[in-house]
Formats: sequence, C-alpha cells, structure tokens
Amino acid sequence: MSAVSFRAVCRHFGAVRAVDGVDLDIADGEFFAMLGPSGSGKTTCLRLIAGFEQPSSGTISIYGAAAEGIPPYRRNVNTVFQNYALFPHMNVRDNVAFGLRVKGVGKAERHAQAERALALVELSGYGERRAGELSGGQRQRVALARALVNKPKVLLLDEPLGALDLKLREQMQEELKRLQRALGLTFVFVTHDQEEALSMADRIAVFAEGRIQQVGTPEEIYRRPASRFVADFVGSSNVIPAEYAGTGPDGHWASLRPEDIRLDPAGRPATVTARAYHGRVVKLGLNLGGQELTALVPPGDLPEPGEVTRISWDLAKVHVMGPQA
Repeated sequence: MSAVSFRAVCRHFGAVRAVDGVDLDIADGEFFAMLGPSGSGKTTCLRLIAGFEQPSSGTISIYGAAAEGIPPYRRNVNTVFQNYALFPHMNVRDNVAFGLRVKGVGKAERHAQAERALALVELSGYGERRAGELSGGQRQRVALARALVNKPKVLLLDEPLGALDLKLREQMQEELKRLQRALGLTFVFVTHDQEEALSMADRIAVFAEGRIQQVGTPEEIYRRPASRFVADFVGSSNVIPAEYAGTGPDGHWASLRPEDIRLDPAGRPATVTARAYHGRVVKLGLNLGGQELTALVPPGDLPEPGEVTRISWDLAKVHVMGPQA
C-alpha cells in the first residue's frame, strides 16, 4: 500500500491551475522530494496532503483511506514549516507538547513524550529554554520534535531548511536523513533547491506549471532527464542539439553535464569565454562553433578567456531527450 496516492488531482484557484492532473504514488517509509521552481505546484500538493487545501477534482488517499474532505487534525500527518511557527511565550518543552495538550494528554505524560522527542533531535536539556534563546538550527529541531511527538505516519516538510545558512543547512540535511532512517517514517519534502533534493531523497518528483515532469531516483533524474526543462532545472546542464553532441537523431535535444566535458589536446577547438574558480573545480565558459557550453574541470594551468583550447566528451555520457521545441 502506498503512503500517499494522487489520482488525476487538480487544484484550481479561479483560472489558475496550481495543480493540473497529478498522478503520484509515494511509498511507505520513503524520503520523497517534490522539486520545482516557485509556482510549479509542489507546495500546493503538500498542502493537499496536509488537508490545508482540498482538490478541485481527483482523489487523494493516505495509506488507502480517502483524504478528500478530511480536516487536517484528523489526518495522521504533521507539517514542519520553513518559519518554524513556534510559540514565543512558551518554553521548548511546551512548544513540543502543544499538540498533545490539544488532544487532552495529561501534563506529566505529554512532558515525558516531549522530552523523548527532544532527545530524538539531540536537544535533551533544552526543555526550559524559550524559542528566542535558540539558534536557527535549534529552532528547526524543536519544530521537528513538535511534529514527531504526535507520531504521524507521514511527515511533511515545507522548505524547512530555506532560512538556514549553508553550513547549518548541510548539517540539518544529514540530521533529517538520520531521523528518517531511524524512525522509518514517510517524509515528503518540498524544496526548490536541486542539490538538497538530489542529496536527500530516495525519489524526486520534478514539477513545472502544476504538472509532474518526471519522477525517479536522484541518479535517474540527473543522468537521464526526461525533458529539456528537467535537464536545465536539476543541476547544471548543457542542453544542445543531439546531432551537435555527436549522438542521437536530428531534431532532438541532448543533455551533457559540465563535469563530463574534459580538456583534450586531440579534441575539438573551443574558445574560452569565461573562467571562475570554485575551489575543487574551475568553471569554464566555452564557445564551440557558435554553441555555448559550460565545463567543470580540475584546477591547474588552464586557458584564459579569449584563448582557444580543445575539448571532448564521452558519447556514453550524453543523454538524448525528446524533439526540439
């Protein structure tokens, strides 16, 4: 049985089709990412699972039970928001225990459960502190504990790391993966950050204009994009005519990742148009017979902008997609 299923789900706001005919199955215990730009429909799908929105048409089920018309508090799901939504007048323990208090759980029991949830997110001993005394990462952990204490079957995460700095975001990515594996819960994670989705998810759904463009593992999405949009959006890609890439039928697009282009004295001549140092790699802008390309190459004695170099790539690394628009 799927944890979450969408069948021909639409959600319209007047003339706007925020979600337009989505079919989707999320497996039990899966870390599933919904990835797409702003306005692509991913957050609306999350809100449909949570019960904050109702479908205009189509059906949604959660562990086999129909979800249409069921209010959020009667669904066995919880949501972690980007802004944490903590109560500033409550201490950490009472924030975590709030949902249990609403359910009528006694004070001693809800405090005990809150402390166990805080231990899960490595915040033992923080129960008496106020939310304003915590760092961004600690507040995010409290929000996670508050969701987990209710023992949901599905945990929904709405861009929960977007407000954190890079180093803390990477730390919380590892923490979320650890928690998901330890608890065995179904995590549904909404993000517009491609690297975040690729590094964390078991599978990814790429959204655009209210529709799913492709569903697959991170490797499938990255190495074998189904369309030009997916190739352009997920990571960096050179989307070029297939015949120019040296493989595939005329009139089709091909995806060539920048790291798959190499400097090769026996290769094709290309003019360097830009060079930028990125630590482990150097990003080169190239013009190859009028075609603009981007390459990621190891640091070293590299050509300057305006100079001519030679490049090549392995045809096995080129992924041919659909016809050119």
